[in-house]
Amino acid sequence: MTDAVAPKRAAGPWAAVWAQFRRHRGAMAALILLGLLAAFVFIGPLLWRIDPNFIEKNTAKMFKMRNLAPSLAHPLGTDQLGRDMLARMMFGGRISLAVGTVAMLVAIFIGTTVGVLAGYFRRLDNWLMRLTDLFLALPLLPLLLVMMFLFRDAIAGVLGPRLGTFLLIVLAIGVTSWMQAARVVRGEVLALKEREFVLAARSIGTPDRRIILRHILPNVLSPVLVAATLGIAAAIITESVLSFLGLGFPPDFPTWGRLLYDGIGDIRTSPERVVWPGLAISLTVLSVNYIGDGLRDALDPRIRGR
Repeated sequence: MTDAVAPKRAAGPWAAVWAQFRRHRGAMAALILLGLLAAFVFIGPLLWRIDPNFIEKNTAKMFKMRNLAPSLAHPLGTDQLGRDMLARMMFGGRISLAVGTVAMLVAIFIGTTVGVLAGYFRRLDNWLMRLTDLFLALPLLPLLLVMMFLFRDAIAGVLGPRLGTFLLIVLAIGVTSWMQAARVVRGEVLALKEREFVLAARSIGTPDRRIILRHILPNVLSPVLVAATLGIAAAIITESVLSFLGLGFPPDFPTWGRLLYDGIGDIRTSPERVVWPGLAISLTVLSVNYIGDGLRDALDPRIRGR
């Protein structure tokens, strides 16, 4: 007798999400592009070992190295101090992506917490939503500029210019970018808390904390993931604006926005110094937005079922 054929295991929900995501050609192309950019900034320095902050000590040689056009020795040219632009692009990309990711995590944590509390507890809803409206009404860029101007030197004096500036920028962007996530999560929680499985858990005396952690939060994961991808793009743009205005990282700790700021004075004679960081910022933001678009479609069961 032949053995019975084992039943085929049903694909999990994440397999269905991935199958739908792969059908989004723009999202797949953006995922590949973002992977190439990540390899450029994280793996590239292992192959291109030039110090991004190296300045020729000999003054005459340093002047000869200033604002060189792209060549084999310097594929992206050099800056106003003779530093290699390819090395600085790799190093700056690490900082820009790190700022975008960490600031997004801060914003998503605050927004998810506020949204869940406002949606689940009726007595907190009005207060938290009015707080959200207050933050939405604030002019964010002037607020960020004031925060950087007031606290940058004080925090840099305690934690150092690099770590202090990084933490200040991340917290400033995160604290001023959580409102959209809070509104989205609140709307999802308002619908979820009236579902049968939540009512059943409440009827048997399950504590609110356990209901939120076991039933509410896993079911708001989809909009949170979409908001997270879009939040990375917004954080990268915001950090680039701050650095471009001269209130970001110090010159020896470049980001793509800082490279734009350093190159704006020589834009007529060396336009490539502005083109490369601007192109990197644009491609990163575009790819992250397309990935968010693909995730939104893949996580929507109505679209996934088509």
